[in-house]
Amino acid sequence: MNDKKKKIIIIGNGIAGITCARNIRKKDENSEILVISGETEFFFSRTALMYIYMGHMQFEHTKPYEDWFWEKNNIQLLQAWVELVDFNNKTLLLDSGKKVGYDVLVLATGSVPNKFDWPGQSLNGVQGLYSKQDLDIMEENTVGISHAVIVGGGLIGIEMAEMLASRDISVTFLVREKNFWDNVLPVEEAQLVNKHILEHHIDLRLETELKEIYGDDSGKVDSVLTNKGEKIECQFVGLAVGVSPNVKFLKNSDLEIGRGILVDGFFRTNIQDVYAIGDCAEFREKPGDDRKNIEQVWYTGRMHGETLAHNLTSDNAVPYRPGIWFNSAKFFDIEYQTYGLVPNERKEGIDSFYWESESGKNCLRLVFEKESEKILGVNSFGWRLRHEFFDQAIQEGWSLEKVLQNLHKADFNAEFFDKFYKKVLEKYASVSGKKIEIPKRSFFHRLIGSRA
Repeated sequence: MNDKKKKIIIIGNGIAGITCARNIRKKDENSEILVISGETEFFFSRTALMYIYMGHMQFEHTKPYEDWFWEKNNIQLLQAWVELVDFNNKTLLLDSGKKVGYDVLVLATGSVPNKFDWPGQSLNGVQGLYSKQDLDIMEENTVGISHAVIVGGGLIGIEMAEMLASRDISVTFLVREKNFWDNVLPVEEAQLVNKHILEHHIDLRLETELKEIYGDDSGKVDSVLTNKGEKIECQFVGLAVGVSPNVKFLKNSDLEIGRGILVDGFFRTNIQDVYAIGDCAEFREKPGDDRKNIEQVWYTGRMHGETLAHNLTSDNAVPYRPGIWFNSAKFFDIEYQTYGLVPNERKEGIDSFYWESESGKNCLRLVFEKESEKILGVNSFGWRLRHEFFDQAIQEGWSLEKVLQNLHKADFNAEFFDKFYKKVLEKYASVSGKKIEIPKRSFFHRLIGSRA
């Protein structure tokens, strides 16, 4: 590693950019590190924004590090928006008019909410939810309102619905698909979520699209029109139709951009000493068979930052190796986890076993190769499962029956929860005719397990 002191600038203080900064500093005491973000001065947990609105947390609680942490670790922070990057001269133009030079530039600019040119989408009271500024605007836009419309059936949409419901604001939820999030979830899981949304008194309208947004004389939203010709009165419209890489200010430059900033497996762009990580990065080649070119998940942003920091501080650069796909979310009070490959529709050569509790609040899907019965992926709702268990099972190619036989080891629910794995084995025996026996443990091992 060259010990020459460099000026490293990271644009973006989300999980990818901050992880990169921290890990560079662990191995490089000499280089200057500057993190620039117009959103906030200090790094915070973006996934916790909804809990600030709901009154469960204050913004200070979302900061993983004390404010003194950055000075102690010699990581400079600058709250500013970057308006232009001059790649030829290695300088940034800030919104203040100030110019800042760099030796190495890391682009970790995150995402922005999608808009699809709906008439009226610029009215006051119409917005997405991604940034701290979006949360602040949502606070203003929802004071004293009685009804809201949310457009789009994804994770941000369900968060906004829960946020609004927590303040007794009634919600109509427009989802163009046949079931909620059925472009990701198999039909059984999607229908489970449908029922759960309705039970929380959300007016879920499936196969319904936004056509137009209307406003009053003051320029504030007062109603929407759907593709079914229905006019719905509302004082707030939440646009939750996904996000796109935040790259607008980088267009019309020499940087190669597709949907995001195009990078190779080492996060290198087409310009020397310029890298991209996190939501804004688009891999030229997918980093794995079950991965996507753009990965907009918290843990992958962390891995991006770790990998690039290693490569910037080591003579032995390594490509990004994300391992088995994983994601988790929450649908009101039902927790969701997914591991590996779980297609939303049937695929040739792939089969699955599905169990759902009588309450309709818990389910498990195990996806496997039809011929070999090698496990490929899992979905779970309302049942906490150990990440390392399924990571090992999928990597080692366990059979379906081996997974079922050891399923009790994956159970991460609290002590007094139902032991769902017993009911799963009963269901499997009834549909397959095969009874799975769980190896018996000694009293000593049961005792140790209960204390673990």
